[in-house]
Amino acid sequence: MGRFDGKVALVTGAARGQGRNHALGLAREGADVIVVDLCDDIRSVPYALGTEADLAETVKLVETEDRRAVQAVVDVRDADAMAGAVDAAVAELGRLDIVVANAGVCSYGGIRDLTTAQWDDMIGTNLTGVFNTARTTIEHVIAAGGGAYVLTSSVYGLKGNGGVAHYTAAKHGVTGLMKAMTHEFAPHGIRVNSVHPTTVDTDMIQHDAQYKLFRPDLEAPTAEDAKAGFASLNIMPIPWVETSDITTAVLFLASDDARYITGVALPVDAGSMQI
Repeated sequence: MGRFDGKVALVTGAARGQGRNHALGLAREGADVIVVDLCDDIRSVPYALGTEADLAETVKLVETEDRRAVQAVVDVRDADAMAGAVDAAVAELGRLDIVVANAGVCSYGGIRDLTTAQWDDMIGTNLTGVFNTARTTIEHVIAAGGGAYVLTSSVYGLKGNGGVAHYTAAKHGVTGLMKAMTHEFAPHGIRVNSVHPTTVDTDMIQHDAQYKLFRPDLEAPTAEDAKAGFASLNIMPIPWVETSDITTAVLFLASDDARYITGVALPVDAGSMQI
């Protein structure tokens, strides 16, 4: 018996990384899964994003757990497209109980250097996208008799740092949105919490632009060259956490093990919040 037997979950940003791992974790615990991803690059983001092939692989992996999967290639910034995709997927799977609003991107720049495109893409994906996910799913979760939302924020949704003002603003916005949703959704038996990771070992951090931030002295720094820089963000002696560490927190918050936990901003941060 799994913790999510008979339930349906939706995960955004599910083509790879944290989103894929969350979808697989939910499937292993018995849930059918709606997996959503843009499956395209965003010009202001300095690394390649997930592809349709990646999303298809997520579907295949969910199905190997003997669970159903419905995929939707959709931009979370597009409210109408999200509404259509959610409605169609829920019609196919019959209900919706759990929503993991995970889609997000990262880019870099000080306030004097950030472009309008960087700001708009960041707020659009990392904050408006979470709002659109909540607004287009809530009636379905109410119809299911209640459920749980888990929003992916960041340690920078609880503290600040230079060079990522747009990311910090968006992630603080997610934290505030979570708190507002908690009040509005509780009367319907719906819990809302957020997770706040430090750096996670995914393509969001494992790319040349990120390495160069930590080692500007090198022509072409590698992940190994940047490890000390990553580790400086945590008080535990590690450069990053794994996707499984975040999935463990997501599954707990989404499950009946956390049935009276709502409105919580949970760091999974290797002590990053102490710096």
